[in-house]
Amino acid sequence: MLSSEILKAQSQDCTKATIPFTSYDAGWVIMCIGSAIGSGIVFMPLQMSAKGVLASSLALLAMYPAVYWLTKLYIRSLSETPECKDYASIITQYLGKNWGTALSLIYFFTILKAMLGYSATVTHDSATYLKHFGLTDLDLSQTQWYPLILLTALVFVASRGERLLFKVSGPFIVLKLLAILTLGALLIPQWNFSNLDLGVQGSIIDLARDIIVSLPFALFSIVFIAVLNPMNVAFRKIETDPAIATYRALRASRLAYWILAGAVLFFAFSFIFSITPEQARAGMSQNTSALALLTQIIPGPTLAILSVLLSVSAVMTSFFAVYLGFNDALSGIIMNIALRVNTRTELIEKLLPNTVKLIAIGLLWSWVVANINTMSLLQWTIGTFALVSCLIPCYLTYRVPSLHKYKSANVIYVALAGGILFISPLFKLLEH
Repeated sequence: MLSSEILKAQSQDCTKATIPFTSYDAGWVIMCIGSAIGSGIVFMPLQMSAKGVLASSLALLAMYPAVYWLTKLYIRSLSETPECKDYASIITQYLGKNWGTALSLIYFFTILKAMLGYSATVTHDSATYLKHFGLTDLDLSQTQWYPLILLTALVFVASRGERLLFKVSGPFIVLKLLAILTLGALLIPQWNFSNLDLGVQGSIIDLARDIIVSLPFALFSIVFIAVLNPMNVAFRKIETDPAIATYRALRASRLAYWILAGAVLFFAFSFIFSITPEQARAGMSQNTSALALLTQIIPGPTLAILSVLLSVSAVMTSFFAVYLGFNDALSGIIMNIALRVNTRTELIEKLLPNTVKLIAIGLLWSWVVANINTMSLLQWTIGTFALVSCLIPCYLTYRVPSLHKYKSANVIYVALAGGILFISPLFKLLEH
């Protein structure tokens, strides 16, 4: 019996080894990179500089392995259901309608936070550049019409489906990846190691606090959870064998992870060698991205042009990638509610795309006009992300019989990381 199982496993491995890597797979790799690389270059370098290299480096060492393992676990935990339509339907098949509704609401809020953050950043940064280069006299982000027009255009492009987004975002994502490496190299002459703040002046307790507060930024510098379920669903639609669909999703996510790790870390450390902690804190308080900050403090047209190109394209393509998750989350909630009240699902499915668009535009525009600090939102609500990306997949692994085969020490590590992330906002209260 055991030998037959070994032969079967070997046969499956041989089959997977022959699965070609197509342009569709490459498209999803690019979307994964596009989803993560925006937050990696917008938020994390500022946090690293402000909190000190030691705390930030230790946070990165703790979170990067966790991101690798939670990405695999997340895909696997959503791959064992008979049907694979959206997050809400998958959770419902595992745990029932009540759990499906509750967890899909948490999932939606988690994706919504990313959408809100990117919406605010792309609006403020684009307006900053227009004013910086003399194209406008006013800061257009302070008007109501500019955010509305900009966000409406982005939502309508993002809602056209992943294949169009591959064509629209793909070249920009590849370009911004190359721009990140180029920009990191161009910053090397600006390195000044006196800018480094190791953050060791305080006690061990202060250092531990700064590490825990920095964990969310280390996580968001490379994670692309918002794209994983849409990618999982997409591969399930085109593959008759769920195992092959899962393999292709895991392969795409693994390749994206290693590309991101190298590019983001190189840029982040090059950035913190080039600015002072005071400049980083000023950028955080003004809701300004790392790239927009560089154009203000480092002269030279080449750096300014690269920063503008990279900042706008990075946040814009991240917006497109995360919108796939937003659509997945909100569509699942609407359908879950419709099925509960016995509404005609055919009509709901016809109205669903435009309903999601209108809700997205209304929420994002209201957030930008309100001008709420995005960095604070990220830090204070990290608990929902910890639930969705770490704790729920771990719970499913131990709760659902078909997922028991994925139990391992890595799952425990992801659960511990999720628990620390969940309570990390409390440590911000201890900051001086």
